[in-house]
Amino acid sequence: MTETVRVNLGERSYDILIGNGLMAEAGRHIAPLLARPRVAVLSDETVAAAHLDTLRAGLEAAGITMTALALPAGETTKSWPQFTRSVEWLLEQKIERRDVVIALGGGVIGDLAGFAAAVLRRGVRFVQVPTSLLAQVDSSVGGKTGINAPQGKNLIGAFHQPSLVLADTGALATLPRRDVLAGYGEVVKYGLLGDSAFFDWLEDNANSLIEGDVISRDYAVKQSCQMKADIVARDETEQGDRALLNLGHTFCHALESATGYSDRLLHGEGVAIGCTLAFELSARLGLCAQEDPSRLRAHLRRLGTKVDLSDIPGDLPSAEALYELMGQDKKVVDGQIKFVLARGIGQAFVSADAPREQVLSVLRDALNSPAR
Repeated sequence: MTETVRVNLGERSYDILIGNGLMAEAGRHIAPLLARPRVAVLSDETVAAAHLDTLRAGLEAAGITMTALALPAGETTKSWPQFTRSVEWLLEQKIERRDVVIALGGGVIGDLAGFAAAVLRRGVRFVQVPTSLLAQVDSSVGGKTGINAPQGKNLIGAFHQPSLVLADTGALATLPRRDVLAGYGEVVKYGLLGDSAFFDWLEDNANSLIEGDVISRDYAVKQSCQMKADIVARDETEQGDRALLNLGHTFCHALESATGYSDRLLHGEGVAIGCTLAFELSARLGLCAQEDPSRLRAHLRRLGTKVDLSDIPGDLPSAEALYELMGQDKKVVDGQIKFVLARGIGQAFVSADAPREQVLSVLRDALNSPAR
C-alpha cells in the first residue's frame, strides 16, 4: 500500500509517496512531470549497484530513457569537486530547463543533486528517490540542498524544492545495520521535538523497525515526513518553526567537522548524540527534568546506536575547540549560536540563551566520561 504525504507550498507543492516497490513503478509516477521521455540520474556507486537497474526498468516500463552518473559514496562527495563534476556532466547530457534530474541515493546524493538542479540553467526540476532511512524521513523532504565547505557543513547551497519524492521503503532492506541505526537518529528527533506520543510509540516499536518490520518502517517514515511537511509548509526558508528540525544538529555538525566528515561518525549518529547533549543542556538549564535525557539515553542504548561522545572512536578536540566549531554553523545569528532546547520530550524550542559556560560544561563532562 502506498501512502501519500502532501507538502503544501502553493504552486510548488508536491507529494511524498511512501511504500514498498515504488522504484519499479517510477515511470508511472514521474512521466506526468516530463516534457520529453528522458531523465538524468545522479547516484553513488554503492546505491547504483543495488538499485539503478530497478529504477531503469521502472522508467523503461513507461517509455522513459535514462542516463546516469555514479559518484563515490560518502560524505566527502558533498564537496566542490564532485558538485562541479555533476553539473558539467548534466550539461554534457544536454539537460534542458524543462527536463528532470533524479537524485537516487541517501542524503549526500539528494543534497548534491538538488543543488546541481537548483543552479543548472538557473533551475531545473528534480525528483528525490531516497534509498536510506535518513534520507526518506528527513533530507529528501523540504528543499534544502547543498554541499559542505572546509569551514562547515551545508554552508553552500540553495532552497530548491523537489517536484516529487518516491520513498521506496523496500530499498531499506539493502542497508547495513549501522546505516539503519544512523537513520534512526533522525526518526527519534521528530518525537523529541514535537510529538511525545510518537516517541512513546518508538519506545515500543523501534526495535522491530530496526530489525526490518515493513509495517513499522512505513509508519515511522510516514509520521516523520508528515511532521516535516507540516513544518516546511509553515516556514519554508527557516525563519522560525523550521529551525526546530535542527534539534541535535548544532552539536552534530561540530562533531562531524571534528571527525573530518568520515566514517568515524555518520550524520544520523551525530544527530542522536546531539539530541542527548541538547537534552542534557536543557536539563542543566532547568528547562526539563533530568529524567528526560536519561530516558532518551536508555532508549538509544537499548537499540545499540551511538549515544554519547564516548561512542565516537578516536580522539576528539577540547570542549573549547568543539564550541568554536559550533560558531561556524549556518544557524549562527549576530555571532550567537542558536540551540534547539527542550522543556520536555516533544516540547522543543529555539534559543540563543544557552550560556557559553553551560555548554562547555556539558561538553567537558561528556569528553571526560569514564567510557572515554
